[in-house]
Amino acid sequence: MAYDYEYFKKEILALTTIDLNSYKEKQMKRRIDTLISKNKIVGYDKYVQALKTDKKLFEEFVNYITINVSEFYRNPDQWKILDQTVIPELLNKFGKNLKIWSAACSTGDEPYSLVMALSRHLPLNQIKIYATDLDKQVIAKAKVGLYSDKSIAAVPDDLKKKYFTQVGPSFKISDEIKARVEFKEHNLLKDTYPTDYHMIVCRNVLIYFTEEAKDEVFRKYFKSLASGGILFIGSTEQIMNYREIGFDRKSSFFYVKPTA
Repeated sequence: MAYDYEYFKKEILALTTIDLNSYKEKQMKRRIDTLISKNKIVGYDKYVQALKTDKKLFEEFVNYITINVSEFYRNPDQWKILDQTVIPELLNKFGKNLKIWSAACSTGDEPYSLVMALSRHLPLNQIKIYATDLDKQVIAKAKVGLYSDKSIAAVPDDLKKKYFTQVGPSFKISDEIKARVEFKEHNLLKDTYPTDYHMIVCRNVLIYFTEEAKDEVFRKYFKSLASGGILFIGSTEQIMNYREIGFDRKSSFFYVKPTA
């Protein structure tokens, strides 16, 4: 293909602020090559030019490389620990006004799951989730709040009945749940991180990052947490050097920032 992948990465960084060096190269390059072929474009240089002039193509590219695989209550056993142990501990430690950040939130499945989980412990009007993602298209989908039956399969039956309405083959989440989430665009590899959060949830996202980028993000999460705050990661992930960063491990997927 015309020009090389190094050239392409530099152009994409300038165009989108997305640093492809932070993603596993073989996997990401394969995805991008597939997308270029699908659009019947020959060469990275011509694809870059097309991205600069075609808004639809540009949005397709961003949506495609920010890998969005999400579902409600993914890995239900971990959500059970969250419900029965983690949330009560956070409420006991920090009170009712919890600051929670759902990072790389994709189509909203995760932050909306958090609202529902918290609704077992707090009135909805006391719940607020800050949710961010790099991709404005998935944020737009999240704000619509329409999901397939597969996406919501793991939602506990009582919450599914209470907060979802069937619309044709899809299911719409209630406005009262949507109102508890604030969505914003955010690049984990570039933008400033918010601070003093009681819990950060980032699950099954960093597996696509290089080891160096993962380490950088985990260290930034540590700084973003209040003392005693908790990081909730996905079942596909591990923080190998969590002690070096400063975390204590509560269980396989929950890491605590020790109190000062």
